[in-house]
Amino acid sequence: MLRTADIQKLPHHFLPKDFVLTDWDSLEPYFKALLEREITQKQDLEQWMQDLSELEAFISEDACWRQIKMTCDTTDASLEAAFTFFCMEIQPKIQPYADSLNKKLIQCSFTAELDEKEYYTYLRSVKKSIELFRAENIPLQAELSVLQQQYGTIAGKMTITVDDKEYTLQQAAQFLESEDRSKRESVYMKIQERRLQDQQAMHDLFTSLIEKRHQVALNAGFQNYRDYKFVELGRFDYSKEDCYQFHEAVKLHVLPIIDKIYARKKQKLGLDTLKPWDTEAEPAGTSPLRPFTDGKDLYEKTVTCFEQLNPFFADCLKKMNDLKHFDLESRKGKAPGGYNCPLAESGAPFIFMNAAGQMSDVTTMVHEGGHAVHSFLAHPLALSAFKEYPMEIAEVASMAMELFTMNHWQSFFDNAADLQRAKEHQLERTITIFPWIAIIDKFQHWIYEHPAHTIQERTDAWVSIAKEFSTHSIDYSGLDDFRAIGWQRQLHLFEVPFYYIEYGIAQLGAIGMWMQYQKNPTQALENYMNALSLGGTKTLPELYTTAGLSFNFSPDYVKTLMEFTNEELEKLYCI
Repeated sequence: MLRTADIQKLPHHFLPKDFVLTDWDSLEPYFKALLEREITQKQDLEQWMQDLSELEAFISEDACWRQIKMTCDTTDASLEAAFTFFCMEIQPKIQPYADSLNKKLIQCSFTAELDEKEYYTYLRSVKKSIELFRAENIPLQAELSVLQQQYGTIAGKMTITVDDKEYTLQQAAQFLESEDRSKRESVYMKIQERRLQDQQAMHDLFTSLIEKRHQVALNAGFQNYRDYKFVELGRFDYSKEDCYQFHEAVKLHVLPIIDKIYARKKQKLGLDTLKPWDTEAEPAGTSPLRPFTDGKDLYEKTVTCFEQLNPFFADCLKKMNDLKHFDLESRKGKAPGGYNCPLAESGAPFIFMNAAGQMSDVTTMVHEGGHAVHSFLAHPLALSAFKEYPMEIAEVASMAMELFTMNHWQSFFDNAADLQRAKEHQLERTITIFPWIAIIDKFQHWIYEHPAHTIQERTDAWVSIAKEFSTHSIDYSGLDDFRAIGWQRQLHLFEVPFYYIEYGIAQLGAIGMWMQYQKNPTQALENYMNALSLGGTKTLPELYTTAGLSFNFSPDYVKTLMEFTNEELEKLYCI
């Protein structure tokens, strides 16, 4: 199948060609027109859906650009004001119209004539939105949209000084790879102490978010925000009990492997005790991996890597670069983290990250590159709603790309020894990420099942859960104050609540894709692209089946995948 990255921004047919969103009065007439339009035949309905899709895509992209610009520079008050204006003045006025339009679609007599296979997931999602809509939640959701962005503002100001030079916390992490253990410890302590300075601000922000989220859930008729959010996220194909099963599988089949990984690390470093500032280090005389120099170098080397894997993947990145859809390097005043932001009209998404020259930045870049490829593949779908794919398949797109690209990382590394170290790093990370996913997910379940908890109760719950999934190979003695606020570095808790178990489910899917790739690279990549091209037009199990995967995270299946990954890692150790 011929696939092209040469996609064009969707033209306007319903909206004016160069329409710009300035205020609600300029936008409302288009909602009114759709609501009042008479539908007398199936063709009218299909045109109505196309026009609605165009309006949704325009609004989505406008909101995305406001958020992108604000996260790229959290110090510019005008960018924050533009984002806040949308959240407080535009989005709340859209929601009642969106609910009325959803009802118009479901109640239309011609909706029954639509192809059930093509429209099943879309209509299922519309019915879910109708079920959840409550007018009293509109102002709460507007407040939440603004409030949760305060995390980036607080975290974006965090810097430390190393060797008389100021670094963001993301940039400073490179020193944790130093062969000088005293320097690693010093930088680690500075990073943690800097986080402690803002712990109360983070606690206060999180408490406010929890209170408002709980009220949203109560207003919608749910006992707690967890149950509400499972419905809102469209988790039609698994339950909270499946999440608990995943947690147990991690304890049974992942933690023992992690203990071995860190025991080997301790031996390799010649240490009696492995501390948290040692986990990224190499033995004395071994320089840290420095796979690129700056954002431009990272981009160019990733393009070369993608070109070798599949030229279409490289073309996607080139198209984004032509459009200036990258902001890759860490700097003061930039929000933390990394993301790929789909742009519903443009088709070519935007990648934001905080690169500081580390191996982990390569993983982030190819990860977000996988998301970008997904955006390109889904863009040709007829309706904007068709492109709203489940996060559990979106993260397969990104995490599988991390593993697919490993055999093409020569673009980042000049010699075989460094390449091997990079692959070891990747596979170790593939395994060691599981407990953190389980910790964050289980913590969220507790948080929203106990919404009236105190800060001390929150801290106690966090520490208990963290210890439950901790390896015995790392010594955290004397670091209790730091561990107690470890959750505050996870932006998902603040900005996208309950979006984290997806990484665990998808990591299993990614390993499954990689198993396919090891046997038949061509077929595996075809399965991968076929699944991503479906967007959200199929159920999650159907998308996994198209990818040649089993939608399964039972302990037995986890065990099978972990054994495979561990065997591949052991092969690298033996080289």
